[in-house]
Parts: sequence; structure tokens; C-alpha cells
Amino acid sequence: MTKDVLLKVRGLQFNGDPEAEKVETITPAQYYLKNGGHYILYDEVAEGLEENTRNVIHIKDHELNIMKRGVINAEMLFTENRKNLTSYGTPYGSIMVGIDTNHMDVTEEEDLLRVHIDYALELNHEHFADCKLDIDVRPKEKGMLM
Repeated sequence: MTKDVLLKVRGLQFNGDPEAEKVETITPAQYYLKNGGHYILYDEVAEGLEENTRNVIHIKDHELNIMKRGVINAEMLFTENRKNLTSYGTPYGSIMVGIDTNHMDVTEEEDLLRVHIDYALELNHEHFADCKLDIDVRPKEKGMLM
């Protein structure tokens, strides 16, 4: 995989409403493979705010860690069959977030890195939603398949 990549992040939340809340982002990113771990770095722009959030995704041994620094400050750890807690800092205050990962699938190919995660999301120790997270990473020159 090349250093310059396109990152697609798609999240889906089921919180009791008939309509699931879907979020999808496609953005340029940088990719590195170091000590057997995949690193994806990108900036996230927040509407109405001047400062960005720098995101680092680290994938190794079927564990995914998302580190956010900037407008949002958090370290979200997804480990299959394990619940992890973190403080999710926003400009409006902090929220205690629980991530209970039920299933994680990582696919690695020469020009593709794909992660699928099913997890339960807790906010301040109460179940908020059942969620799905899909991450696709491809070389920038190959383009992003929808």
C-alpha cells in the first residue's frame, strides 16, 4: 500500500428508531505500516469550528485504536469480546463512552485494508445504541469504490 490513501469511514447506529443513523466520510489520509501495525492519519473538520481534530487509527492483532486530538480528544479502543471505557472530550464537556466490541473482522490485501466492527455504545454508563463501523483504506491513485 502506498503512503497517500483514501479513507472511507462508515458508521451506523441503531438506537431504537426505525431509521438507523448513518454517517459516511471519504477523506485523503496517510498510511504507514510499522512493526506489523497499520497506521492511518487524517484530519477531521468540524462544522462551525476553526480547529480540526487529528485522527490516528492504529490496527494490529485484531484490535483497533482511534486516537483523536484537537477539537475532540479521545482514545477509543475496539477489542473483540471486550468492553473499553474512555473519556470523550468535546468543546462542550466530556462524556464517558463505553465501547463493547462484539465482532471485528480485518481484511488485508496488497491495495486494500478493510475493517468491520459490530459494537454496543454506552454514554455515561447507559446503553445508547448498537453500532456498526466500516473502514476502507485504498491507494489514492486507485480511487475509492463505493
